[in-house]
Amino acid sequence: MHPTPAPDAFAQARQFFLDGLKALEAARFEAAEQLFLSSLALLPGRVSTLVNLAATQLKLSRPQAALAAAEQALEAEADDPDAWFHKASALGQLNRHPEALAAFEKLLSLGVLPAGELWLRHGQTLQALGRPGEALASYDRALAADPGIAQAWSNRGSILRESKRHPEAAHAFEQALAHGADPALHRYYLAAVSDGPAPATAPGHYVETLFDDYADEFDAHLVGLLGYQAHSTLARHLAALGRGRFRSALDLGCGTGLCAPLLKPMADRLTGVDLSSQMLDKARALGLYDDLAHADIVAYLRGTDARYDLVSAADVFIYVGDLEPVFAALAQRLEAGGLFCFSAERSGAESVDFELLSSLRYAHSERYLRGLAARHGFDLVQLVHAPIREDQREAIQGMFVYLQRTGDGR
Repeated sequence: MHPTPAPDAFAQARQFFLDGLKALEAARFEAAEQLFLSSLALLPGRVSTLVNLAATQLKLSRPQAALAAAEQALEAEADDPDAWFHKASALGQLNRHPEALAAFEKLLSLGVLPAGELWLRHGQTLQALGRPGEALASYDRALAADPGIAQAWSNRGSILRESKRHPEAAHAFEQALAHGADPALHRYYLAAVSDGPAPATAPGHYVETLFDDYADEFDAHLVGLLGYQAHSTLARHLAALGRGRFRSALDLGCGTGLCAPLLKPMADRLTGVDLSSQMLDKARALGLYDDLAHADIVAYLRGTDARYDLVSAADVFIYVGDLEPVFAALAQRLEAGGLFCFSAERSGAESVDFELLSSLRYAHSERYLRGLAARHGFDLVQLVHAPIREDQREAIQGMFVYLQRTGDGR
């Protein structure tokens, strides 16, 4: 039991609470948090204040604090649906997914909050637990309750795509688009599971978010689990060319810096460029790059005045279909006689320039790569066929291409 506050303290606590609501509505989350805390200091244990504090702390990505606030609210009011919702959300952010799932199931049993949103979150939690079949059933229930939930259609489509149920996935992505989902992202998804034209490149915000979220587990998952070897294969054949040291090397799409220990011994100066700031933080920690840039690779090449005698791109073009802009920009930055080496996933159809696969990766034809080189003033030094990684225990075939910039800048 908390002591009864004095009338003036009650009035002050109420004002802090109302001001906190205004700040929360205006997305001034730091201010809202302080106002709710000030209100609780005067009027401890107030459920409505604790619930709004938890909501604010979730906005501030402070799930541990939000969890504590939600649990304190539930001590006072065991079936408060908003407190349960914030508790479930906080547990999800903390990767405590089994507990989050139980919390969402408690919410569903209360039958107070909109069922569509709850089944969506239930499905997302099941996906995080690696239970896609059950997640699909939850998304179906979300859409039965509210057919307009674009995120449920999108998540449903992703599970169906990964299950190779492409016509059903295409329908789900079309519905997501119809209900307001991100147009660029969902046209990209749709192109991966249908016969429509593929976009020229993956949406930049998709790639950036994907790798920001992936940064902590990237090296262990890619190299350890998927048998990724593009970086080492690319560098090994480069070293075998016997060109000696390079003056200035550029690592396009450098990621966490897997190529850096292999390229740095060959180059006096090494620069890395990547779209993901979280990946760049990992690369910076290696201490091997002389410079790192957070940028789209084409934008960087067009905007820099630097010139290089070595440019590499290991497993970067799986997110770029149309390579014409890359080659055109690179031709201005690579010195005469300089080398451009890269890997590409190999398309099974030589009649196409590139295709977007259901894996959401681009594959290119050898004919297309040879034609690009010729058009942009590069001589082919070497082209090696070798695996890039594994996908569901099958080797993904790739091409490792080594080009030299011609002396006359054709």
